[in-house]
Formats: sequence, structure tokens, C-alpha cells
Amino acid sequence: MEAGLDTIVHIAGDPISQFVTLVLLLVLARIIVQGKATDRFLIHIGFFVLLTILLVGHDVAPWTTVIDDEDLPHRMFIGIAKATWWAGGAMVIASSVRVYLIIERKPREGRLLQDLLVAIIYIGAALSIIAFVFDLPVRTLIATSGVFAIVLGLALQSTLNDVFSGIALNLGRPYSVGDWIEVEGGVRGQVVETNWRSTHLLNDANDLVIVPNSALAKATLTNLTGGDAIHGSKVVIRALPSKSPALIEETMRTVLLSANSILKSPPPSVSITALDGSAVEVELSFKVSSLGQTGVAKNEIFDLVYRHAKAAGIQLSLAPNASAVMNPDPGSKHPGTPWRLLTSIPLFSTLTEDEMEALANSMERLAFKKGVVIAPQDASMTSLMIVRSGVVTIERVSDHGREELTRLAPGDLFGERGVLMGAPEPATMRALTFVVVYEISKEHLASVMHQRPSLAEELSQLLAKRVETEEHLKIDGRSAVEDHPVSLAARIRHLFGVQQRSIP
Repeated sequence: MEAGLDTIVHIAGDPISQFVTLVLLLVLARIIVQGKATDRFLIHIGFFVLLTILLVGHDVAPWTTVIDDEDLPHRMFIGIAKATWWAGGAMVIASSVRVYLIIERKPREGRLLQDLLVAIIYIGAALSIIAFVFDLPVRTLIATSGVFAIVLGLALQSTLNDVFSGIALNLGRPYSVGDWIEVEGGVRGQVVETNWRSTHLLNDANDLVIVPNSALAKATLTNLTGGDAIHGSKVVIRALPSKSPALIEETMRTVLLSANSILKSPPPSVSITALDGSAVEVELSFKVSSLGQTGVAKNEIFDLVYRHAKAAGIQLSLAPNASAVMNPDPGSKHPGTPWRLLTSIPLFSTLTEDEMEALANSMERLAFKKGVVIAPQDASMTSLMIVRSGVVTIERVSDHGREELTRLAPGDLFGERGVLMGAPEPATMRALTFVVVYEISKEHLASVMHQRPSLAEELSQLLAKRVETEEHLKIDGRSAVEDHPVSLAARIRHLFGVQQRSIP
């Protein structure tokens, strides 16, 4: 019994067994905490401290080349233990770099410089092992390997060019992971990863574009993200010089004033950039909340330019050196403004010529000065209003103050809640500029609807879309209108006494 205990104590006190146990515990712990940088750092510290205690406790100095033991197996064990000690120290320093030295804003996607520092640490550890374990002259070894390094450098010239270009780009930091950049030649995308050889961009089509670092280092880069998410853009419009440049400029300012997808601050601007006998060239500059909103904003601007230009009688010019036959205005047969206004609205596009003319003759023109309230909040309107020119702002007054919901431009409708449902308006309609609207009374709309019952479905779709865009507007915890378009159409037909025609 006593002999067995002595054997166990001897094995437990054997430095080789202790060393093997430490290494196995290190491997097991790294497997358990795989992917957790902080836990891995703590494990490396614990392993290095315990290994240092083990070696120093058995009179082994890893930082010296002296080995007095004549036993070959024991000398081999000491050499392995000293090499492991240097490697353990390198792991501690490398882990601390991974945890505490955050060079990139998103270190998981862009940590090239971290990799470089870690490589230097392990190279230093390898040279220390050569010097203190194998007792070889490091200087002679480095000098001897110079020829090999030259040959290897020539063979890997392209790869090394990318690597050092990547190091230069990360030191200069012209971009970071998450930024949108545009490379000379038209390549544009969001930086999603930077590594030793290349930078990965995700373009507008959601394709991954891989650009070598050497190409990026030589090319002209434009960082589209800048200091914040706000992005500037512009639209160039060419108009025939049939109107004065001042009128065209003022109309374009109204275009920007009526846009909902651009930022109001900093304010957008309009400038005339060219004037000749064929066109007045105008540049509309604006800013959006993010680069992804640029396309949405431009689409809205182009639509508003068309509507405001048509309302102001401004004709858009053809592109330089272009020749084309202009299609006649569908309203030229009926030059009246109400007719032209109705033909430009998709809601009334299905009406016959007689129905359109009857409705146009019943419309009344109303004008409002800047700042005048067209319809107050909670009022029930009895007429459908079509904006002819100018900008109408829809704003709600609550306990938190005045909140602007949206803006209306030429061709937009309002008042459909009161006319179609008898419901009060959830917001105030105010003239942001001088506004001209055309009014369609409920009675005249009813007469048209009796002749064309399908108009009830189209009006219900319009009302449902308007409610959807204003769903954040709540009254006593409920939306102003919550019905489905089908039920809305049924209520509109019932209110106007319109029978739904069955399809034969």
C-alpha cells in the first residue's frame, strides 16, 4: 500500500508529467472557449504563469542556453519545455493584441495590422527559441537566409505588393469597414472586409467585388461615407428657354421644397449652370440621410420636376445633339387647365372623354397665399382638392408641438377622408408657398361615380395608401382609418348610393 502511494506521489511530482498535464489542459481549454478572445487570453496567461513556476521550480531558466544535465532524454525534455515557454509567452502577447488593440472600428472584418503585429511576435519567439534552445547564432542565420529571402521575394512579388499596399492603406486609413467608396474606373461599393491581399466591396447589386490592395493603392479613391451618414447628391435639369431663368430657378426651388425624401437641413440649393439658345441648365443639390436613400430621392425629384414644370408651363429640353419628335400633349385638344390637370392624375385616367369633360367643367379654382390654412385639423372636408401649383404641407398639432407629416405637390389630392368617409382630417393642410388648387365637390364626384362605379374601388385604394403612409399618426391609440380597401370601397358605395356592378 505504501509503495503504491509513493509511486503516485513520484508520478505527480515528476516535471515531465506536470508539463504534459499543463499542455493537455491548455489544448482542452482552447477547444472549450473556441472563438472567445478574452477567455483565450486568460487561459494563455494562466498556462504561461504555471509553466514558469514549473520550470523555475526545477531550476530551469528558459532565457538562458545553459543545460547542465547529461541525460539525453532529460535534455530533450528541457529543450521542448523551454521552446513551449517562449511559444506560451508569444501566445499571451498575441492574445492581448487581439483583445485590447482595436485598430479597426470592426476588428473582426478588418484586422490586417493586428495580424501583422501577431506575426512579428511569433517571429520574435521563433528567433528566441533558435537562440536560447538550439544555441545557434541568430545573426549568422539571418545573414545566410538573405539569399533565400531575395529569391522568395521575387517569386512572390505580386502578392507582396498587395500585402504592403494593404499595410499602407490601413496605416493611412482612407476608408474603414462599413464605408462606401468609389474606385477610379467606376467600381463602387461598401467595404465589408480588408485582408492581406485584397479589399472586399459589396456593390449596389449585392455582388461581392474583390479589389487587390495594390490596385487600390494606385487608384483614386472617393470615400462616399465621409464623417457621418449624410450624403450629398445632385440632379441636372435642362429646360427650354421659353421662360425666364429666374422663373425656372424658382420652380426648381419649389421642387426641392416639396420633396419628402431629402433633408431640410442643411437646406438644398438651386443654381443655373449654363444658358444657351437651346436650354437652361439647372443643378439641384440636396442631401439625404444615408447613401441608400440617394436613389429614392432622385426618383422623387425627377417626378416632382415633371409635375412642377408642367404646372408652371416649363418645357424640358432634349439632351444636347439629340433629335426627337415630341408627342403632343393629350390635353391639347382641350386647352383648359382643369382638363389638363385631370389627365395628369392616374385616378381619373379611366374616365371617358365625356366624363372627363363634365368633371372638368364642374371644378372650381381656389388660390391660397403662403401660410394660409386650407383645411384645419379635425375638420371634415366636403370637396376633393387637387393641387394645381405650389406646395401644401400636412402638419399635425399635438401636445408635443407641431409635427410635419408630408408635403404635397402638383397633381396630389387631399380631402378624400371627408368626401369619401365623412371622417375628420387628422392634420392641418397649410399653404407652404402660393398655392392654386382645383375643387371637386362631393355632388359632382357622386354623379361621375354613379356612371362609373369602379371609381369607388380606385378611390378606396387611394385612401388606403394615404393612411398607410401616415400610419404613425394615431388618434386615441387608433389610426384615423383602419379599414381594408375592400371594406372601404363598400362603405364608399353605400355613402354615395352606388350599386356594385356584377361582371357578366
